[in-house]
Amino acid sequence: MRRAYLAIVTTSFAAMLVLTAVAQPPRGQDRPAAGGALPAVYATAPKPRDDVEKHILETLEEMRRGPRFANVPVTDGRLLWLLAESIGAQRVVEVGTSTGESAVWLSLALRRTGGHLWTHEIHEGRAKIAQANFERARVDDLITLVLGDAHTTVDMHSEIHSEPIDMVFLDADKDGYILYLEKLLPVVRPGGLIVAHNMNPRQADPRYLEAITQDPGLETAFLYMDAAGVGVTMKKR
Repeated sequence: MRRAYLAIVTTSFAAMLVLTAVAQPPRGQDRPAAGGALPAVYATAPKPRDDVEKHILETLEEMRRGPRFANVPVTDGRLLWLLAESIGAQRVVEVGTSTGESAVWLSLALRRTGGHLWTHEIHEGRAKIAQANFERARVDDLITLVLGDAHTTVDMHSEIHSEPIDMVFLDADKDGYILYLEKLLPVVRPGGLIVAHNMNPRQADPRYLEAITQDPGLETAFLYMDAAGVGVTMKKR
């Protein structure tokens, strides 16, 4: 029997904290002028809890100095870590590995929750770099890299024997998001999350936006819309 999960209010509260931290400084501090820089405290780096976490974070720093292609910024990576750990994610599916930064961020959560990540990548060269990065970060035991076209490879998660998915992260072809949603949403557990990258108006597919905002069975919040933009969608219980 699957372990009990934290109430979804934990996730909602965590997302609210992210929004609050981005939007305004604490009481007693001067608010920055419009367009001004936030106080340095808002850019504080993660504080590792142990030597393993320290090594993973140091590896992420090294990865950002190497071949990157399309990877998430640090703010978005930290959000993935926060969300996955707060819901006690056991089974996470990522579409769009690139060279592996988002997967390594997720591994910070999975090593605590005892979960596993299946990440899908179509580009063989990027997949090889990602796999090497997983090994360098010593998290390769937490990650299964699936090489191929995710339009079809994600079908492996909807097979009858597949366990429910706790969290999906979409960061691949934007016009494919609607297909990935249609295939994976039925397998996402009630209270599970679908997180989508590049949700700014310039990049987001209107069909996907409509699907996650008009379905009464879903609840969506948009974060970091002054940058790439992240959509966090909860499958209602």
